[in-house]
Amino acid sequence: MAIAIRLSRGGAKKRPYYRIVVADSRSPRDGKYLEQIGTYNPLLAKDDANRVKLNEDRARYWVGVGAQMSDRVARFLDAAGIKERAAKNNPKKAEPGEKAKERAEERAAKAAEAEEAAKAAAEAPAEEAPAEETVTEEAVAEAPAEEAAAEEAPVEEAPAEEAGEEKAEG
Repeated sequence: MAIAIRLSRGGAKKRPYYRIVVADSRSPRDGKYLEQIGTYNPLLAKDDANRVKLNEDRARYWVGVGAQMSDRVARFLDAAGIKERAAKNNPKKAEPGEKAKERAEERAAKAAEAEEAAKAAAEAPAEEAPAEETVTEEAVAEAPAEEAAAEEAPVEEAPAEEAGEEKAEG
């Protein structure tokens, strides 16, 4: 029989309360256990003394007998000084995902373009600045029309290409 020291959940919905129990590893999480050696209330503040209550003598006995612990219980026993727990190292824990990296690259590219535009505007002589603003306003007015034409053009080309393919196949 494999013995485990683990948490058994109690309490109401959204209001968890755990017993620290010694149980057969094959028994259900909230099922029959051999002995209750403490409690854990995650709703209390981390520095609250009542957050984790542990019968240290019984915990030492079960660890000495060879009981396996869940990760959370191992943390409690390490904090109580009963059993040392090796720290885990996960170097990829704080690394963002692929899509987040892509978004960051896009933002960096846009920021670089904005900086270049700002530098170009700052380097231009003060006399030419009003003329450039007029051109910019005209370009802004024409830009939506150009974008609309650019978006429509590939749509028009696609049916023409498909028609050419159909003729080639037939």
